[in-house]
Amino acid sequence: MLSQVLQHPPTPLIDHLDHIDNPLNYARQVLQRLPELRDIEGAYDDLVHSLSFLVSYNGSIATFNSYRREVERLLQWSWQVQGLSLTELRRQHLEDFVRFCQAPPQAWIGRKQVARFHNQQGYRVANADWRPFVTQADKLTGEHPEQFALSQKSLQSIFSVLSTYFNYLLQEDYLELNPISLIRQKSKFIQRHAYKEPIRRISNMQWDYVLDSVNELAQENPHEHERSLFVMHCLYGMYLRISELVADERSTPTMGDFQCDSDGHWWLRVVGKGNKVRLVTVSDDMLASLQRYRLHLGLPALPTAGEQTPLVPKLRGRGPVTSTRQIRNLVQFCFDSAYQRMRAQGLEQDANELRVATVHWLRHTGISEDVRVRPKEHVKEDAGHASMATTDRYIDTELRERHASAKNKRLRPDYD
Repeated sequence: MLSQVLQHPPTPLIDHLDHIDNPLNYARQVLQRLPELRDIEGAYDDLVHSLSFLVSYNGSIATFNSYRREVERLLQWSWQVQGLSLTELRRQHLEDFVRFCQAPPQAWIGRKQVARFHNQQGYRVANADWRPFVTQADKLTGEHPEQFALSQKSLQSIFSVLSTYFNYLLQEDYLELNPISLIRQKSKFIQRHAYKEPIRRISNMQWDYVLDSVNELAQENPHEHERSLFVMHCLYGMYLRISELVADERSTPTMGDFQCDSDGHWWLRVVGKGNKVRLVTVSDDMLASLQRYRLHLGLPALPTAGEQTPLVPKLRGRGPVTSTRQIRNLVQFCFDSAYQRMRAQGLEQDANELRVATVHWLRHTGISEDVRVRPKEHVKEDAGHASMATTDRYIDTELRERHASAKNKRLRPDYD
């Protein structure tokens, strides 16, 4: 029976938040759709409490999606592989689960991210191509690795999310212990670094090539790429996260979020992680970028108080961009254009390094450059860091000095 489970992919359990009316009703629908789960004693109660936990994060789709991924994997493993309810799980079970995540069966691994469900004749139907685990193709070759590898970041996510999840179930009196916390005391899985991880960023030269490429794109096709140029400036110049540029259930960024104070200084009001509102400094260059983009849109050069024009409007149709995927695709297109330009000029190594860059590297790059010349307290506030320790990670003076002191160290020392 177990071998059959491992040889076939599991069916997705939990749909998008918009399709969950309430935990009780949705749990009944899942058991109707998957009658085999009725044989698992406690599966219904497990699902009701799990859905209640996830729905509590309806203020952030990104958090909901992240937590859903880890909770759904645990439920599928607990029910289908172990045949156990959450109430029966102990520390050893969770250790086995983590090992399972490190080396899941091939039937549970996909090669691309797909939606869990899709509409079919007015009903939500499970996507047969969905898998709990997905391998990422190499950005340079496009090839998928032969074996699945769970990154340290993904392992940390498992421990972090499930610890929060089990604490919630404890508070709801559904469980008597948090089995994941017992593992964390003697972690066999998480590597602890004795050094500061370097911030992943692009070089100043690579950023120059990106800007040159996007400026050229904007000249050739202003309808599409004036917006691209403005977005790239926002991500680098104000360290914005992509989630802070799109409209979601937390907020709808508008031009009116740019505000001028009584001293004539401009600020951008941003709703960031944890639904925290902050003001980001708008530099003179950033203000000039805003003016250029607004004039392209046929608007006055500067926004007015309370203006509701979307900060990043759709190219087709009306209203704001609502998907972070659109921003990711936009940035990736700009990176790819710069990559081609660099390769054409013989900068193969720098081009290949840019090829693996992600959107978030622009935020890292902007912060890394600013901590060199601005008070770190100011950078912390603009970046929305919860603590100064996070901002300190971007200060690489010690690493530069350390490397400089060793640069001329010889393998064959001179004799006195």
